[in-house]
Amino acid sequence: MTDEATYGLAAPIPDPPATAPGPPSAPFRVEVRDNDRSRIIVAAGSVTLTEKPLLPVVDISEAELRVVRLAWVQLGPQGESVPTAADAAALLGGDGPGLAVIAGPADHGKRTAGIKAMWDTARSVQAATGKSLALREIRPDWDTPDSPDTSVLPDAAGTAYLLDVAAEIGSWKSPGRIAEALVAHAEALRRVGSCLVVIADERTWPEGSSGTLTRVLVRAKTRPSSHRVAEKHLELLHRRPDRIRWLNTATVGSDPIGEAAHLLTESSSPADGARLAAMLSDVDDEVPGSLQTALDSFQEWHTEVDAAFKATQDNPDDRALLIASVFLSGSDVLSVQEAARTLLDEPQETKVRTILTGPDLTTRLTQVGAQVEGRTVSVDYRPGYARAVLLHLWKQRADIHRPLLNWVDAITSPKQPGAGRLGSIGDLLVHLAIAENDIRVIEQIHAWTGSGHDSEEHRGLIARVLTVAAEADSLGAAVRARLLDWAQDESDAVATVVALVCAGQFADRYPRQALVRLRHILNRPSVDRAVRTAQEALRDIATRDGQLPRVWSTIRKWLANKQVAGHRAFLSLLDPRADPYVLQVMLTAAERDEEIKGALIAGWSAALVDERVDAECRELLTAWARARAVGQVPEAVVTGILDQVVVEHLSTTPISALIFGEPGVAYEESVIELRKDLRRSSQLPESAFGDELLEP
Repeated sequence: MTDEATYGLAAPIPDPPATAPGPPSAPFRVEVRDNDRSRIIVAAGSVTLTEKPLLPVVDISEAELRVVRLAWVQLGPQGESVPTAADAAALLGGDGPGLAVIAGPADHGKRTAGIKAMWDTARSVQAATGKSLALREIRPDWDTPDSPDTSVLPDAAGTAYLLDVAAEIGSWKSPGRIAEALVAHAEALRRVGSCLVVIADERTWPEGSSGTLTRVLVRAKTRPSSHRVAEKHLELLHRRPDRIRWLNTATVGSDPIGEAAHLLTESSSPADGARLAAMLSDVDDEVPGSLQTALDSFQEWHTEVDAAFKATQDNPDDRALLIASVFLSGSDVLSVQEAARTLLDEPQETKVRTILTGPDLTTRLTQVGAQVEGRTVSVDYRPGYARAVLLHLWKQRADIHRPLLNWVDAITSPKQPGAGRLGSIGDLLVHLAIAENDIRVIEQIHAWTGSGHDSEEHRGLIARVLTVAAEADSLGAAVRARLLDWAQDESDAVATVVALVCAGQFADRYPRQALVRLRHILNRPSVDRAVRTAQEALRDIATRDGQLPRVWSTIRKWLANKQVAGHRAFLSLLDPRADPYVLQVMLTAAERDEEIKGALIAGWSAALVDERVDAECRELLTAWARARAVGQVPEAVVTGILDQVVVEHLSTTPISALIFGEPGVAYEESVIELRKDLRRSSQLPESAFGDELLEP
């Protein structure tokens, strides 16, 4: 999502999402029916196994739809018309290809205009036919973002699609070719009653390449009035019309009557208006100073930050205290003081005369905007103050960048005061990185991975902030590229963190890219924590709604490359020990589709000839025997698949151990029963098994 997010707010960094639960494993019942798009549909979980998984799609959020339904603003700062949405809707409903490309600068409401055009088109279609359009967004999860494959774009009937490529279109290697492919796709959509809105940046759409590319283009030249946006949001979305008075621009002397009116200017974005309206709606009339706090927070404490830096312009000690308070907010006074000394790279003062000179520590901290209660220093009483201080410092003191990051690294190392505050410090840094579009900050967060503090919580915190950065508008592409590099890092800790990122919400937004990074991790020379985490991530992604076809198709490609990553992925996907759901679906599909059955046999064949996964093959054979014994999977299908595998790979160690057993190994009953059934049903002659079966 770009900065055009429906005149919306900058979202706080979310907590790590809970692992998506797999569907219930019992009782085993999976129905199969035909479908015009794919060879087979498995109704348990609505899984469709297709040849080529399409890009993921999500519904346009209700919050965004409420904006275009209730609080649409079509006037600019001077009261002029903003025709962007109307022009786009005219293209969608006209005689052309059913495509509108909205291009223009950031902060011009392009995304909201696109959704408005889709909404208006859906209403027109409903009025004409009695059937509306589904409004959905395509996630641009291309395998290669600089060369998008438009053949994986969705093409459902009766759907208005939004594709936001503003952040990546500048990196396209062949924009003309890709643009023509988008037009062709839109023409195909038009034939099934669908349409497409593309959000582009200001310059890249190749309108000069052809008349068609020019005709589908809508330029967002005027931004909606941020002041009108704030008023409409307060009145119609937040239901606080009484607070519109705070936006009153009428003046007494030279000052506006409204307490918040001065905060929005002609250059303010519609998102600024939405953010201010949300803050004003949250003001608590019963809390003294609540309105002023909201105004200061909206301004990112500009006045207070300026005052703190001016008051300390000749006092680096107090500036260091301010910076230490920002990063260690909530810590004890002495820890903050010691961290400030570390930042200045100066030893503790030993001269008594100097120690007794000047204001007390509490006074110094208070003067720079910190609050001291007992022995605790905090700036949290001013929401956003820490971020505002850091942004000011980063912009005004460029020479501090590297020393500051080195200092952050020092105070977050094990047993240092910031080690226990890695989450809040990471949040602060990732906000800085996104605001300044500075990949160096993300690289510093990545460096914490190998800092010596290698707990599960530590890795989870780093994965969380990297996830947020990877989904950011401008910075996200660079972070995703770094994740690809780090997935190939020799460090177990680094690769594990990347696997954790791929196991989280990153895989919901970019499932293809998550799988690519997991492939590199699964290709490590030996099974370590990173590989195990990647295996868990792969299984988790496969159980998410609609993702199994994508995962299965991807693994089949990996198997064709004959790398260990494909073999590990195949064996992990079909492991029923944590959750039998995926295996149940695949076996039921194999029962109805010989090609899928053949692919399962081929997967086993590829894994069995790779001695690096002998142990995993043995474990999976045992797991299948157990699942078969307790009725989690269809007995006949398991036996039939393994029978063919036995015929082709009787001499491999895992199959030999299954069929003949091994001296000194006590096999459980489920394995013994599978062994007997395979021997009875085998297509091999009896002589192939020898005279005796080794069975304890």
